[in-house]
Amino acid sequence: MTAHPLYLQALSRFQELFDEALAAGEPDRTAMVVATATPDARPSARTVLLKAHDARGFVFYTHLDGRKGRELQANPHAALLFHWPRVRQGVQVRVEGSVEQVSEVEADAYFASRPRVSQLGAWASRQSETLESRDVFEDSLARAEHEFAGRDVPRPPRWTGFRVRPEVIEFWMGAEFRLHERDVYECDAQGEWGKRMLYP
Repeated sequence: MTAHPLYLQALSRFQELFDEALAAGEPDRTAMVVATATPDARPSARTVLLKAHDARGFVFYTHLDGRKGRELQANPHAALLFHWPRVRQGVQVRVEGSVEQVSEVEADAYFASRPRVSQLGAWASRQSETLESRDVFEDSLARAEHEFAGRDVPRPPRWTGFRVRPEVIEFWMGAEFRLHERDVYECDAQGEWGKRMLYP
């Protein structure tokens, strides 16, 4: 199925700004805030790293048993925010959409590309749970290192990726005197994309 031209236009604009963020020397252009919410609409937000993006959506990885993993399973919707202050006069890109887990093949491939210590950390961490002391975590990491000594570290069964499938993409372009430019691309219930400008 061919993607809607306006959706492709929005993705092209994102890629252009993503490339400019690299050229402008942003410390980490992949850093993005991910906002989730419980089924009773209690929100939470944190910064994660974008690991892939294409016409299917924007991908990041986490543990299913951590807070964001639990919230995304219970309420599969999320909002993303990229902020690149060094691009032009400051740029923000907002993405809102439904969420799905990536395939096992995708998750395995990405996990295999991570540094070994990061792989071991995924086994050692009980993400978002109370940690009695740093020593407890260090001991858990040492046990994982011992368990997988001399062989590849497999992906933990509860560690995977989420893909945010955009339904809204907004470009916020900074300007002097707060006379910003804002363009929003939106998908309606019938799958048709539209574009409109917003007041700053």
